[in-house]
Amino acid sequence: MKTIFITGCSSGIGRETAYYLKSKGYRVFPTARKIEDVELLKNDGFEAFLLDVRDSDNIKQVLEDVLELSGKIDILFNNAGFGQPGALEDITTPILKEQFETNVFGLHEIMIQVLKIMQNQNSGTIINHSSVLGLVSLRLRGAYNASKYAVEGLSDTLRLELKESNSKVNITVLNTGPVKSEFRNNAKNMVIKNIDIENSNFREVYKKSLASTKSDVPFSLTPIDVAKVVEKIIVAKVIKPRYYITKATYILGFAKRILSTALLDKILIKI
Repeated sequence: MKTIFITGCSSGIGRETAYYLKSKGYRVFPTARKIEDVELLKNDGFEAFLLDVRDSDNIKQVLEDVLELSGKIDILFNNAGFGQPGALEDITTPILKEQFETNVFGLHEIMIQVLKIMQNQNSGTIINHSSVLGLVSLRLRGAYNASKYAVEGLSDTLRLELKESNSKVNITVLNTGPVKSEFRNNAKNMVIKNIDIENSNFREVYKKSLASTKSDVPFSLTPIDVAKVVEKIIVAKVIKPRYYITKATYILGFAKRILSTALLDKILIKI
């Protein structure tokens, strides 16, 4: 039975992936940052752990506990993350650092700690959760764009280094597009929390976005669709460097490869 370690399981993709993989017979160790979410997972039969990806010591202890229970970690789904919307001129350096603490530094810390475990067992797969916004940039998403571009860079570099050392550990990336979850509502809360809306040149744009009750965007999929791709990776004999999820990712990824920057900008500014 393969052992799956997942971060960011309080809701959405992480949570649904944990339940889906458990239903398929995998031994799943989900983690979440809030104790109430961990207790809910435990009540549903999971071996769940409280984990703050920004805390290196916390990561180390949780991984030790998982190894004591299972003896191995076959798959890491590095999923924890959040979106901080806002025009770059409204994003202070502390806010940008906060975005990177979870989406980049936390992801990197778990990745390198789990990598040591997988190298010792001479097997394993690391799945880093990026985004279509790790391929192209959208306005008012600068902090999030930058964090996902960083995930792409870390993942691509590690893949090359693992090949050079003939490692048996695989590294891959999920480029998800729009997925129905609490991600957008959480992002709205981050605008309210961190952006000085009234004094912004984008004041009306923020207000319109916050007032919108639209819960869906074109080409949206569900968290289960992502979970199925994770399982596809788990059972694959040959793991691809990245997996596109949603038509939006395929369309924009293709556009990035074939269009000039100037022409691509004309499309992206309308989204």
